[in-house]
Amino acid sequence: MNSKKWAVASVLLFAVGTAMSKDKAYPKAKVSLDDFKDIVAEVEPHRAKRLIGFDAFLKMSKEPNTIILDTRSTFRYERIHLKGAKHLSFTDFTQGNLQTIIPSFDTRILIYCNNNFEGDEVDFASKIAVPFTASGVSAASQFKAQEKPRMMALNVPTYINLYGYGYTNVYELDELVNVKDPRAVFEGSLVGQGSSFPPAKND
Repeated sequence: MNSKKWAVASVLLFAVGTAMSKDKAYPKAKVSLDDFKDIVAEVEPHRAKRLIGFDAFLKMSKEPNTIILDTRSTFRYERIHLKGAKHLSFTDFTQGNLQTIIPSFDTRILIYCNNNFEGDEVDFASKIAVPFTASGVSAASQFKAQEKPRMMALNVPTYINLYGYGYTNVYELDELVNVKDPRAVFEGSLVGQGSSFPPAKND
């Protein structure tokens, strides 16, 4: 085929492909804000009765048919997590994955996230949205200082999604615990097996 014929054929193929792409109708995405709002409405009063302090959290964690679930990233979990916690990244939540980690809906699930621990802004970096001005300068010290920062803790979507998937026996840590609290025993590559959080080098 000479170059002229090849050019004509290419134009025709492009035109046909473009027409087909315009005619192809994809189904609506598997997304429903209404479903989410309905779940949130159910979860709110349910969650309000299941916010617990660290002592209760630790006591429950030692009881039968109870797990601690860490839904942070795999990277953060492998570096440091509460001793004995099971892991499933929030981004990997599916019905199948949850059933693998938690086969029974009767299992009591204890959850925590970055916003439950202070003293290590690397591995437990607080998820908070602070108001900013158009210039990108934090407005907290300027005319918008009265605006309250928004807490973007992973606990809330974790709780909502667990509930939506049928796991309603959930309890959420409701205290901000210092990582050096002797009650907090961690595991991971940053700490020895079953060790408390190590002191900073300059301590």
